[in-house]
Amino acid sequence: MSDNNQQEQTRRLATILAADIVGYSHLMELDEEGTYATLQSALSEVVDPGIAKHKGRIVKHTGDGFLAEFPTVLSALKFAMAMQKEMGRRVKDVPKDQQIKFRIGINLGDIIVDEGGDIFGDGVNIAARLETLGIPGGICISGTVFEVVHKKLKVKFDDLGEQKVKNISEKVHAYDVRWPGEGGTPEERTLKPASKKSFGLIAGAVVAAVALIWFAFSQMFPSEPEVSAALDNSIAVMAFVNMSEDANNEYFSDGIAEELLNLLAKIPDLRVTSRTSAFSYKGKDINTPTIAAELNVSYVLEGSVRKADDQVRITVQLIEARSDTHLWSETYDRTLDDIFATQDEIAAKVVEQLKITLLGDIPTVQATDPEAYALVLQARYLGRQNTPDALEKSIALFEAALAIDPGYAAAWAGLAYVYRVQTSQGLRPIDEGFRLAREAANLALEIDPGNAPAQRTLARIALDYDLDFAVAAQNYERALALEPANSDIIASAARMAANLDRLDQAIGLAEYVVARDPVSPVGNRALGLYYFYAGRLDEAIASFRTTLTLSPGYSGAQYKIGEVLLLKGEPEAALAAMQKESLEAYRLVGLVTAHHTLGDAAASDAALAELIEKYEKEWAWNIAYVLAFRGEADRAFVWLQKAVAYNDPGLSETVTTPLFANIHDDPRWLPFLESIGMSPEQLAAIEFEVILP
Repeated sequence: MSDNNQQEQTRRLATILAADIVGYSHLMELDEEGTYATLQSALSEVVDPGIAKHKGRIVKHTGDGFLAEFPTVLSALKFAMAMQKEMGRRVKDVPKDQQIKFRIGINLGDIIVDEGGDIFGDGVNIAARLETLGIPGGICISGTVFEVVHKKLKVKFDDLGEQKVKNISEKVHAYDVRWPGEGGTPEERTLKPASKKSFGLIAGAVVAAVALIWFAFSQMFPSEPEVSAALDNSIAVMAFVNMSEDANNEYFSDGIAEELLNLLAKIPDLRVTSRTSAFSYKGKDINTPTIAAELNVSYVLEGSVRKADDQVRITVQLIEARSDTHLWSETYDRTLDDIFATQDEIAAKVVEQLKITLLGDIPTVQATDPEAYALVLQARYLGRQNTPDALEKSIALFEAALAIDPGYAAAWAGLAYVYRVQTSQGLRPIDEGFRLAREAANLALEIDPGNAPAQRTLARIALDYDLDFAVAAQNYERALALEPANSDIIASAARMAANLDRLDQAIGLAEYVVARDPVSPVGNRALGLYYFYAGRLDEAIASFRTTLTLSPGYSGAQYKIGEVLLLKGEPEAALAAMQKESLEAYRLVGLVTAHHTLGDAAASDAALAELIEKYEKEWAWNIAYVLAFRGEADRAFVWLQKAVAYNDPGLSETVTTPLFANIHDDPRWLPFLESIGMSPEQLAAIEFEVILP
């Protein structure tokens, strides 16, 4: 436990920019004083003020360059383009082979920060390697950066594909950033040294004035709020600040913001950014226009909550992002008894300010006992921590709320969700867990037939436990009819489409979710899975790596990278990825297949024996597909039948999983699929339509 706490204190996700001068050593050899003066001029007149303007910080100078950290991907890229444009202006009169040019690499990744503020780790190393791939005068970015910015900037990106770089075991997907008037061409990736004869021209040419650059650059490149889409009815509800004296009341401020988000998400003509993306900015000093640009929304709702006993002060403000203008603000001093009416009032005010025309009434929250409400907010807060202990405490809090108000639908729906999560993680017996989840979800819907989360839970149970695809499809469609813009439900619908072997539909839905929730590791991992099923292997790896960037150690991501690498014919790299997997069961599954592919039968058998000994009932379906992968058809079918007996949720993915390919021609394959309702004809007969908002 202490190691994990230390890791949390010293690691974070960050945007890293690495830059250095091409051919600097040779230039110093020719004119040491002139080169040094030129670099210092660039640092003091271009780099330092530019980084300050974009809220970044210089981590360290590297002799011929620098390493910097930025609060957002957009701010790093905007600085890099401004810097390169200005450096291009400074040397425009110098012969091309004698110009001082920087290469820049930008990466979004996990870093380690020491007490002095220096940074280390793969996130930094990849930025440095990208810089060496870059065009002189240009910018090279990683795939994780591209995913964030490619739909938000008026520039072109050249896909360089997967690149093998020094001291990084896995290939890095890289892109060149191309914009009007940029310096350098792809052919200039390797420059010839400058001649000593004409080098003296450089020092004089690089001291040109820089005043015009920021104006000219701003005309070509949109200002922060203009990077987002044109004004529309799109909004992000940020995590509210806890202003209470008790820091433990954070669950309440988070909960109030989330309740408002959920309320606004029910309005058909309002696009609301998911909680995951909006709350990812919690505690970060980033201005509102930048947040809006990165989330691609036109409005931001932010606020604070102060709670003392039963007295609550809620301050909210609605901001139009393009002009950073406050459209409306209000402070509510209320008691807990009035909290529900207050939320309804805030939602109504947002609708009024955004001039949304509704066909029906504005959605309202279900009122309950204030104490029960506070318990539910605590339960949700703990449930998201997703640890065994937190999940158990979450259940106890939901039950305490229901003891106060047995008719509280949101508490039943929350309880159903946690039971299902526990069961999926093997923390509760399958039969017991799904039975409890189903009972709680049905009770929620009896009280409130419009409870979309409960409907979604029933859909997951029908899909994973009952293998009743028709019922699952009906439940998903009902949930989406209730909340058509709910990203969580759309993501679940994507999984349903994948299990029906409708991969184009699944990928389309998952891409929609990731576009609206780009910082969700769950969404990126799901998208990678569907790319994998569809044979789009490079895209799958990119999505899984994005998952790990957003959530280092995310269970199953390294394993899935290993699976993809096996299918790409790279078993050594696959084994290295499998060995990094954080979840033991996945790691063992991966070691079975990787060692088998490498011809190490003893190691493969040993990993399989350990997997069976420790995880027979929970991972029977996975054991079946590793046996199929090893070509042991008879044993694979025995374990498939065990998976049926154990009600293994993995069975719903049987058709799409590539590792069963070796037994697809076995005469037992189609009869088995038919026995679980998954033959091609049975799946084709399922009606399932999702209309995106």
